[in-house]
Amino acid sequence: MPRPRSLNPIQIASAALAVIDQGGLSALTMRGVAKELNATAMCLYRYVADRDELEALVVEQALADVDTTAPVDGDWRERVAVLVRRMRVVIGCHPAVVPLLPVHRHRSPTVLRWTESLLAVLAEAGLDGTRRAVALRALLAYTVGAIQLEHLGPLSGGGTTAMAALSPAEFPHLAATAADARRVDPDAEFDGGLEILLRGLAT
Repeated sequence: MPRPRSLNPIQIASAALAVIDQGGLSALTMRGVAKELNATAMCLYRYVADRDELEALVVEQALADVDTTAPVDGDWRERVAVLVRRMRVVIGCHPAVVPLLPVHRHRSPTVLRWTESLLAVLAEAGLDGTRRAVALRALLAYTVGAIQLEHLGPLSGGGTTAMAALSPAEFPHLAATAADARRVDPDAEFDGGLEILLRGLAT
């Protein structure tokens, strides 16, 4: 009988990420990851205790390429925007992982370093105490929500087209806005929303 394969956390996380990329978050199972590794599910339990630990590994693997260093150029809003855009670019390669970010943000070294840099910039801007905490949560909510909308309900998709075709008599604002929205590209949508949020934080 062959000896069990030796695995490491990076191999397991990479396999789990591949499973999610191919089949979505619902496809993430120990059996599915084991199959991707050409191993047995029982073998995986030598390295990860449960699905919760597996998800945390996936989050860190998906974010491994995020530059977490605090930018030094520009005013505080420009530097916050740089950090948020970095997160969007990297996690946008694995959009199905996005729902795991809020759940495992405290277990990912990359998220912790990114958050520390973001908080440092907010502190320099004069936000402190509960206001800084709320500002951080608002930026996290925007980042996670905007990425999900971009990939699950893009403005270029069928949902926008259907709303643009609604009766102007019954839905005048929705139909007109949807028609305009089809001309907004993903970068303009993300940056525009972020600009509105940052302008609000500055008041």
